[in-house]
Amino acid sequence: MEKATILVVDDTPENIDILVGILGDDYKVKVAIDGPRALSLVAKTLPDLILLDVMMPGMNGYEVCKQLKQEPLTCHIPVIFVTALSEVADEAQGFALGAVDYITKPVSAPVVKARVKTHLALYDQKRLLEQQVKERTQELEETRFEIIRRLGRAAEYKDNETGLHVVRMSHYARLLAIKLGLPSTFCELLYNAAPMHDIGKIGTPDAVLKKPGKLDAEEWKIMQQHAAIGAEIIGEHGDPLLQMARRIALTHHEKWDGSGYPNGLWGENIPIEGRIVAIADVFDALTSRRPYKEPWTIEATLELLESQAGQHFDPKLVAEFKQILPEVVAIRDTYIEH
Repeated sequence: MEKATILVVDDTPENIDILVGILGDDYKVKVAIDGPRALSLVAKTLPDLILLDVMMPGMNGYEVCKQLKQEPLTCHIPVIFVTALSEVADEAQGFALGAVDYITKPVSAPVVKARVKTHLALYDQKRLLEQQVKERTQELEETRFEIIRRLGRAAEYKDNETGLHVVRMSHYARLLAIKLGLPSTFCELLYNAAPMHDIGKIGTPDAVLKKPGKLDAEEWKIMQQHAAIGAEIIGEHGDPLLQMARRIALTHHEKWDGSGYPNGLWGENIPIEGRIVAIADVFDALTSRRPYKEPWTIEATLELLESQAGQHFDPKLVAEFKQILPEVVAIRDTYIEH
């Protein structure tokens, strides 16, 4: 097992020698003779614990501890003050700055060893618990995303044989968002929310949804309701993922010129995620085989997107989508319908 690293900070060489002598057999000990050198060492390699003198010229131990506790990477390192100061007020100040313990000078070897061992064990336990919480949180996030994907696929199964449509179009949407330079957190939210875009189809009668011929005016009105139904199914929630999923469900059939549904939004009044999914959704629908049609060619689909730029689609997004076409085709070929 690798030895823990202890950083000893003291401006008096004799004090450093004593602590190194006490701890050197059991730990990897590094030393610094002042505050700035200590901070420089910590920045290069994080120690597992710091023994810190208080009374040092220039930057004293309290200031060193304060700076360590202000930095996210170093704030969790246990700091034990080693000092001749023994007044209650001195100890209170150290604890207020985030120190975990005090050892008074002249030091006792058994006390130093016991305190260091105890606080290293506590620190190891804390890190283990944090890692377990992190792993569990990640598991819960992945489960939540998977539930959303499966709900999206459930809606697609009403009019799509395999449900791979939601997989492909979600990838297309993320690729386009990345090409637009949107933040990575947004791109991942979009990828995980896009599968819910047609969840409202659950509320569309099969007679309308699966009609082989053209819909009449009344049937088309019923079909259009799936956007609002989808938003209602997802509902109002504080979770960013569900908020985005709701906006996508509600707006991915809005059109750039205001002729879309359900609310006739136009231009940049349509949320960017709705405009992105509109392109990803139509591209995949056209290039996929359906019981009622053969797949369109890539060229014919692009011609349609370009002809509808400024009408159905955001023209800037159409131009950017063309730039990522090789990646889009690769995804289509990976998740092709059989």
